[in-house]
Amino acid sequence: MSGALQSSSASVKPRQLTLSDHLDGLARLARVHDPRAPATALFCIVLALMGIGLAVQASHAATIMAPEDFHGQLASQMWFRAGGLVALIVFSRIGPAGVRRYIPALCVVMTILLVAALLPGIGGAINGSRRWLNLGFFRFQPSELARIVVVVWAAHKCVTLGPLVSDFKRGVLPMLGVGMWFFVLVAVEPDFGGSLLLFVCLLATMWVGGARLNHVSAFLGSVGAVALVLGWFFVPHVHRRIEMFLGHRTSDQVTGAVQAMTNGGFFGTGIAQGDARNLGVPYLESDFAFAQVGEEFGWLGVLLVIGLFVAFMWQSLRLVYSIRDRYEAIATFGLLISTVFQALLHIQVVADVVPPKGMTLPFISHGGTSLIVSCIGVGLAIGAARNSATEEVRS
Repeated sequence: MSGALQSSSASVKPRQLTLSDHLDGLARLARVHDPRAPATALFCIVLALMGIGLAVQASHAATIMAPEDFHGQLASQMWFRAGGLVALIVFSRIGPAGVRRYIPALCVVMTILLVAALLPGIGGAINGSRRWLNLGFFRFQPSELARIVVVVWAAHKCVTLGPLVSDFKRGVLPMLGVGMWFFVLVAVEPDFGGSLLLFVCLLATMWVGGARLNHVSAFLGSVGAVALVLGWFFVPHVHRRIEMFLGHRTSDQVTGAVQAMTNGGFFGTGIAQGDARNLGVPYLESDFAFAQVGEEFGWLGVLLVIGLFVAFMWQSLRLVYSIRDRYEAIATFGLLISTVFQALLHIQVVADVVPPKGMTLPFISHGGTSLIVSCIGVGLAIGAARNSATEEVRS
């Protein structure tokens, strides 16, 4: 009898682990009791990335500008980072709960700003795209801030809907309608990459908030496919970029960026010693900043930056799991995953893995709007940790 039992048990094959099982295991590892630890880690990671960004921007400016212009540019970059640090601290005192009551008004304001950016005389056109508002002393890109507003709105809506968030007609479809409104406003600038990033962040927030994965993935695939088809037939620069990715057209910018990273070797050419900018590779300070990191800091610098973003992603997961309030946890996930997705897209473009797209590397690339908005997003997330820790002390 015992032999039969042993034979029967031996014939039972162990169950193969699924992706869901691996994610559950990762979630168990990420669980922490005190949200202040991952929040502090995120703060330190952002400071490290901003420090690297300042070195990259100073290096770029030193080799293409006259001394008097270089000093002005360096001062500008330092002021932007000081402003980012202030935004990080101020919004960490506010948190997602502090902006929740203003979400409807914020959505209206963002609509007005996005429309204003399209109007001649108010919006500023650069390289054929109307993404900026000219404020005289400062140029502001409202589509960057729109991602934050859409994320906190989606988190609020997921909590308000409750169980209905998983219902397609009464939950998912109305949320997607609002999301598509902002998607279109950003896409017509035109900024297809920015609009898709906004939509991906919205869908990710909805999924974490309770929307069904099949609903989310179906809409992501549909919107992505439609955007690519429309871009291919009606938007010349999108058509060219897809052709570059398919190998039907060459891009000196992408080729030069990849070559710059290759030339850097393991330790790099040294700060301000790179040749790529002098060989005509444009936007090394912004859309291709990661290539400059690879050239001047080498693969050591590449691994450092990637490691910091991996650490950012891990600490983000730990922070989300430690927050007690459902709205703040969902909003924190959306805010932090927005930064992760943006960094991932930038690195993939530089590595020639996805079609070329003008996307800054958070905290490193040139661009005051991107830097300050990224700091606002992380600051709000850190604020959720502060609120959660305060509630725990009170209880």
